[in-house]
Amino acid sequence: MPVRHLRAARARTGGSPPSPRVHVARTAAALAAAMGIGRFVFTPILPLMHAQAGLSASTGANLATANYVGYLAGALAGILAPALVRSPALLRAALVVLTGTLTAMPATHDVRLWIALRLLAGAASALVFVIAAASLHGNLRGHPAHLSGWAFGGVGTGIALSGLLVLGLHCVADWRVAWWASAALAALFTAGAWHLRPATAPEAGTTAPEAGTTAPGVGGPAAEPSTTRTLRWFTTLFASYTLEGVGYIVAGTFLVAAIEQSSPGPVGNAAWVLVGLAAVPSSAMWAGLGRRWSHPDLLLAALVVQAVGIALPALIGGATAALISAVLFGATFIGVSTLALAAGAHLRFPRSVALLTAGYSVGQILGPLVVAPLIHHGYHRALILAAVVVLAAAAAAGLLRIGFPSPGVVPRAAAPGQRSVHESCRASPP
Repeated sequence: MPVRHLRAARARTGGSPPSPRVHVARTAAALAAAMGIGRFVFTPILPLMHAQAGLSASTGANLATANYVGYLAGALAGILAPALVRSPALLRAALVVLTGTLTAMPATHDVRLWIALRLLAGAASALVFVIAAASLHGNLRGHPAHLSGWAFGGVGTGIALSGLLVLGLHCVADWRVAWWASAALAALFTAGAWHLRPATAPEAGTTAPEAGTTAPGVGGPAAEPSTTRTLRWFTTLFASYTLEGVGYIVAGTFLVAAIEQSSPGPVGNAAWVLVGLAAVPSSAMWAGLGRRWSHPDLLLAALVVQAVGIALPALIGGATAALISAVLFGATFIGVSTLALAAGAHLRFPRSVALLTAGYSVGQILGPLVVAPLIHHGYHRALILAAVVVLAAAAAAGLLRIGFPSPGVVPRAAAPGQRSVHESCRASPP
């Protein structure tokens, strides 16, 4: 970067940039607050609300759906208004709003207010995710890929710590204290993320690489796949990732409640802690495996493993099956997103990350609604249905393996004017 551009960037962001490790730590803190706690703490608190607040299974599903609708709205805002991802003020406001919604949940028994709070929490968590993901792509470009993977491990850190917190409060406090304690934990992570540096605007006069160009050190392909084949591959990938959104979110919402039906006591919350611990290294792990195997191969493997993990508590039951389920689910749900988005980026399909994100978000909204008729008498049938849906996603990933271009082959863009992969990633969260 020319000296004048570096000085301009420093002027905009308030001094020299932090070290990559500091940036990763701040990003992980933001994702822990927004996703691990703000979005997923509802999972371990849900059984407490069933037992102590009179929350019905169908109302719990509605609260989950409201959160995912809010998340889709926040994600679309980041896609349609890319300037949002460069706003430190919006990042901080979203983190404060998110913490406020957690604090306000115990202040009412009105289901309509609960729905509004979870809707707002979903939108705030998506905006934080948009800004954090864009910050990683903008500030860690050129650094080893595993650094970004550890940043996304912040989601698992938030899940594990909030799950451990709820587990500790399970026998000594009620559902209200669980929400307030989670809000306090989110506030701590918010403080850690307060000085996160969002992505900066591109310098005037600079251009992003064209969609069809190859990475440094990689020669151009001898023959590019046709537009028709690229469209077929992307359509198959889109179907797989949308089905994953439907299936994984059922486990991501109801896993603890389902485990506690067959294994009363602390097993459900302990399993959720394991989900978070397994998720911490998962993104970095799957990114590393991507150096040796193709994205469709790894996507197929991850989806099959995830389906097994989701089905175990329903088919076998008991503490051992529950804990194995937690590890398998935690090790794959972030990894699947990493692999699917990487495959879409490799295909160079226009707006691939945005389209995949939209499909995934719609799938998350549909998941609780699809299983709502099944959960009136328990969650086990819902988990089995979710596992079947994830297996369908795996079948689509298996079809994707047929003729999928190798890393050395850059598919032809399906339409002119496509933005670069980095630009698409900036505007669209996983």
